[in-house]
Amino acid sequence: MSHTVGTRQSQKLKTRQALLDAALVLLEHQSLSSLGLREVTRAVGITPTAFYRHFESVPALGVSLVEQTLGSLHGMIGAILAETGDSEVRLDRSVDLITRHVREQPAHFRFIAREQHGGVGPVREAIAAQLRLFADEVAAALATEPESRGWADEDLQMLGGLYVDHMVLTASAMLDAGPDGAARVARVARRRLRLVTLGALHWLDDEPAPQSQGDPAPQKS
Repeated sequence: MSHTVGTRQSQKLKTRQALLDAALVLLEHQSLSSLGLREVTRAVGITPTAFYRHFESVPALGVSLVEQTLGSLHGMIGAILAETGDSEVRLDRSVDLITRHVREQPAHFRFIAREQHGGVGPVREAIAAQLRLFADEVAAALATEPESRGWADEDLQMLGGLYVDHMVLTASAMLDAGPDGAARVARVARRRLRLVTLGALHWLDDEPAPQSQGDPAPQKS
């Protein structure tokens, strides 16, 4: 009995993935808002009613695509952020990671680029939520750096958001540039990230030093 249940579950997962894969192919030439349920089920070879065994709607399928595309990056980026040593090496590795994923999964990232500001609310919100989570993870990693001593949480969050926004723009630029231009895009991305890092090193230059309890209050002129 357990073997039968396991076989059914395995087949269900295969059909679910087939629906996601078919949707990606169809979304190469249209937005999610124009994608019809019957188009997807026809491509997989199942009835429209069978679709609902896997997703409650086409937008729900889109949300799953978002989670599949961006969710898989969390562990990899987290491992890079956890590394100790030269921060520029970590930035280089982050650019390499994005370059590799865009090269291996162009349809996934084209979907994200198109739907980030698209007309399907749940998908747009899912992308925003994933990017906020990335920004939180980057900010948390930055908070452990000696260079971030004295930074406000709000500023760390802002810097984390800058890095994440830049990586999204880099992925979009790589899609536009194609395989022949990916190396150039990656080179520019590294230089821009270094510029952000250099600016961050001097963020507190004009901030007054924290005053200890024993220090006298500054005299007014």
